Amino acid sequence: MTDAKTPFELMMTQAQEMAKAFNPSLTSFDPKGFEKMWPTMGKDAMEMWFGKGLSKDGLDSKTRLLLTLAGMTMQGAQAETPFRMTVRHAAEAGATKDEIAETIAQMSMFAGIPAMTRAMELAREVMEDDKKDDET
Repeated sequence: MTDAKTPFELMMTQAQEMAKAFNPSLTSFDPKGFEKMWPTMGKDAMEMWFGKGLSKDGLDSKTRLLLTLAGMTMQGAQAETPFRMTVRHAAEAGATKDEIAETIAQMSMFAGIPAMTRAMELAREVMEDDKKDDET
């Protein structure tokens, strides 16, 4: 007899076995490694795609990305890779570390302290990683 497993545990085991069958390297996939392969979009490109491309009098890319961080914080910062990438893009678009932190902190009133804390942890990781990259 096997140990009783929850449906979630059974689903995860099955998914892991399927990943091994498709590609053995998927079993050791690291999202942070994937992030390093994905470059930060340049400010001009962000401005074209996410900034005033929709409306010349509209929001700039920095403001749009800070709003995106606010929304992702409200959702509990569950999608770690997109959240970290958005922090990088916001910084590239001109947002300061204080503006990023303030945007996240403001969401504590609406999303709660746990969601804000998780988002701050992820943002801090990105800022520390970027600082290390600058030093090398």
